[in-house]
Amino acid sequence: MTATGASTDRRPIRRLELGTVERIAAGEVVERPASVVKELVENSLDAGATTVTVRIEQGGIERIVVADDGTGIPPDELEIAVERHATNKIGPAGPVELIETLGFRGEALAAIAAVARLRLLSRPPDREVAEGISVVGGAPAGRFASPRAPGTTVEVSDLFFNTPARRKFLRSPAAEQIEVAQTLERTYLARPHVTVRLEAEGREIATYPSTSDLRDAASRVLGPEFLRGSFSVTGEIPGGRVHGVLGRPSLASPSSRGLYLAINGRAILSRPLQQAVRVAFGDYLPRTRFPVGVVHLEVTAEGLDVNVHPTKREVRLAREREIVDAVRVRVREGLIAAPQVAELAERTVGVDRLAPEEGAAHPGTLRVSEGAEAGGAMSSIGGRQQTLGEVGPAVRFPEVAASTGHPRLVLLGCVGALYWVAEGDDGLVLIDQHAASERVVYETLRREEPVARQGLVEPVPLHLTGVERSALEAHRVEVARAGFEVDEFGPETYCVRSVPSFAGRRARPGAVLELLDELASGGRPTQPDGLIERTAASLACHAAIRAGDVVTSAEFQRVLEALYALPEAAYSCPHGRPIVLRIPRSRLDRWFLRSGP
Repeated sequence: MTATGASTDRRPIRRLELGTVERIAAGEVVERPASVVKELVENSLDAGATTVTVRIEQGGIERIVVADDGTGIPPDELEIAVERHATNKIGPAGPVELIETLGFRGEALAAIAAVARLRLLSRPPDREVAEGISVVGGAPAGRFASPRAPGTTVEVSDLFFNTPARRKFLRSPAAEQIEVAQTLERTYLARPHVTVRLEAEGREIATYPSTSDLRDAASRVLGPEFLRGSFSVTGEIPGGRVHGVLGRPSLASPSSRGLYLAINGRAILSRPLQQAVRVAFGDYLPRTRFPVGVVHLEVTAEGLDVNVHPTKREVRLAREREIVDAVRVRVREGLIAAPQVAELAERTVGVDRLAPEEGAAHPGTLRVSEGAEAGGAMSSIGGRQQTLGEVGPAVRFPEVAASTGHPRLVLLGCVGALYWVAEGDDGLVLIDQHAASERVVYETLRREEPVARQGLVEPVPLHLTGVERSALEAHRVEVARAGFEVDEFGPETYCVRSVPSFAGRRARPGAVLELLDELASGGRPTQPDGLIERTAASLACHAAIRAGDVVTSAEFQRVLEALYALPEAAYSCPHGRPIVLRIPRSRLDRWFLRSGP
């Protein structure tokens, strides 16, 4: 034995058994239920289907059914259809360099059948009855017949039943269902002329109807507001064309997941193309925001190599650098040419800094707009959020008493409806109102205490995408714990009946959409990086006071007192951003070239 515990005896080179080879090959194609769905739906599209229905149970781990209305498979080809490297998409000798179908290797059905129980039922248009074949763990298990309209149905059950090591690494059924929904969204946006349906546990989760309008298709996935806030991209690129529809900067996303790319009708991942679109927006977007939309490239088969990855999600372009640069130029042209519509965000409260009026008690008194809400009891400004300016000596500033590990603070005002300025015992203190509120809510959720909620007088209707509906079904308890009450109102419409309320403030009803998007992706990263902490961090972010919310001094005083009352000192929000920044008096003195008081 060596120091590492490995034997020094050499093992002879041997051929692997056929079953082992098939399971290894299946691992390259079948990673999880979503990859099974992807392969089967691509087969349906290659068969000319106009409608594809996907039904799953337990996120696809227990059962997946993909049914289509395509051309079907003749009975005498069923046995060969489930063999490895058997296909009708290319000839026996190829070529593999000129691929115009989504599939071509002829290994999807065989790979799936090697690690699951598969039933394939198909009826070509010229047949009166559908015939099928069963395969269990790669071994044929018999033929059968059943009535069916023309088309094909593939049923996959008990995924990875013969490879338990693979099965135990699958995520929860809820997470796998979300991944299936995201896979179907990518496929639909690459081929929007096909109707795609998803059902889970017998309930319809999403329906994406066929359309010839890419903008309409994108709005089905990205939300109805995309229709009003998008622009078209079209033009020539080396060896082909690009066309697409992208959201204006106001619709930008905090992640890159909202940008969908397709080449010749194939959904792909491409960092160079994603970066090209992002660069085209330039200074229209902050560094932390990303474009949303759909971009289709059409290139010749000679200029595209799809045989570079087992799942065919990544491709190689013959003139990639030129094409990427051309895409950037076309997107930039579309962005600049699009009419720039002024958008006024709905605001219920606001603070304006106006010129002094005649008869004002103090020349520098802060004026509050008519839409601002009253609250608290702060001299001369009615308790509303105070911004920095010349404030008369009669104004009394709210004070937060010192506690263990925390200094006494006197709130002076707020900058940009986000950063509060306070005077401490030894200098100036800046506080992020969102980070402070978020930390308090996060610790409340970690203690499994419910967040206070406020019912809405009029429920607010919201459109949910398929992924958002899946996330809501999977995380109803967590969403309710966060203070949101959401009820189904129609096929794609839900009503928000209550929202979180904290320190006298209530969250926006639309914040539940951002929460669902985060829950769909596993929640925000936190320290420690556990599921409970990630979920609590996501809930807290959308239940807390937000940047831009106009907060009264009395409300923020309560936030700081709750922060001070936490059992452990909190220096950052759950996502690592600092809450408080202290500037000592000595540093202020150095900045102003003073030696001291």
